[in-house]
Amino acid sequence: METTAWRRSLTGLLLTWGVTRLLLLLWVYKVYVFPGPDVTSDVSVIYQGWYDVLRTGTFPQDDVTWQYPPAAALAILSPALLPFLEYTQAFFLIAFAADLAVLALLLYAGLRPGRRLRGAWVWVVGVPLLGPTVYSRYDVMVTAVAVAAVLAAARHPRVAGALVGFGAMLKVWPALVLVGIRRRSVWAWSAVTAGVVAGVFSLAMPGAFAFLTFQRERGTEVESLGSLVFHIARHHGWSGSVLLNYGSVEFLGPWVTLVSTAALALTGMAFGLLLLWRLTATRFQAHTAADAALVAVLMFTTTSRVISPQYMVWLVGLAAACLCFRASRMGLPAVLVLVACFVTVLEFPIWFADVVGSTPRGIGLLVVRNGLLVLATAIGMRELWRDTVPQQTLPTPPPSPSPDQTETPAQEAPASS
Repeated sequence: METTAWRRSLTGLLLTWGVTRLLLLLWVYKVYVFPGPDVTSDVSVIYQGWYDVLRTGTFPQDDVTWQYPPAAALAILSPALLPFLEYTQAFFLIAFAADLAVLALLLYAGLRPGRRLRGAWVWVVGVPLLGPTVYSRYDVMVTAVAVAAVLAAARHPRVAGALVGFGAMLKVWPALVLVGIRRRSVWAWSAVTAGVVAGVFSLAMPGAFAFLTFQRERGTEVESLGSLVFHIARHHGWSGSVLLNYGSVEFLGPWVTLVSTAALALTGMAFGLLLLWRLTATRFQAHTAADAALVAVLMFTTTSRVISPQYMVWLVGLAAACLCFRASRMGLPAVLVLVACFVTVLEFPIWFADVVGSTPRGIGLLVVRNGLLVLATAIGMRELWRDTVPQQTLPTPPPSPSPDQTETPAQEAPASS
């Protein structure tokens, strides 16, 4: 009976993946038009423009929208692997292949003894909830690298370290996978890999780290937690504006710098809490690396001054990696992330005009989505702490003697002769 149920679950999983991914491909290839603005324009305009520059052997140093570590060039150049297709068509297929790679990793991990297919189900369900945005950004490729690193951490530390280092050179955030890993070999291989990749790109292509200077003048992105201040303030006479700035739609004007600074301070506080957890945690198990990675990325995403829809792909991938382990305590945060994905596709792209216009519907969607992320972060941190930090128990005081048992000194003294 158990074998039959397992086979049915696997069959249902694969069928669901196939149907939903076919739908995603039909959307990005515009066989069916997804409601809202065209999310594929980033590939056909921005990515392809970077591709033309990168092919010349240099980074787009004069383009402030290029804000990625040097290995991101590999993702942008990857459609060259399919020279018989146009750039956008090839990119979508490579994103599809990265999606399939994550599924294969989760199936491999979930079918091992002591594991489960629950993680694979999170990935299969979570990705299509975000709509065609998933295949229109290179984040799904980065997520594949991060998921591989998390799943390799327990048995293959050198491989995990190399993957973390490479992932950090793709989009920085995979470095957070190291938070829950104690093995020095993982940290060492991560540092060596990142150093080698950075060195090779610095020598081979001019402008490898020009992106570091393109973050200074950023505002507060309209989907971030801090943006709610300005969405509400616009209904009370705030004089700022909403503009496309540094590659995203942001608030610019009075008090924006203050709110952005507050977001950075919140991020610093979150990492301070992670550091405190790391110093006090003593129980590290096979699932701890995955759980800690999810909590760390939740903290980074929630407190960031930018919460782009593609960031949710990171969370879905790490939540899926967590739930491959039976002992993981990230079940509820994973569910909250999935619900947040559905709300995300409603606010972008379906009703993004409402978000940009700060309408009641747009503000409501952001309150719900960002509230879900805050709740998932708080619950995840609590569960991680309970699972890894020993509870300090106070010594139990000895029971007080009853009046009948109490003896006076006179009664204790021997009688005098």
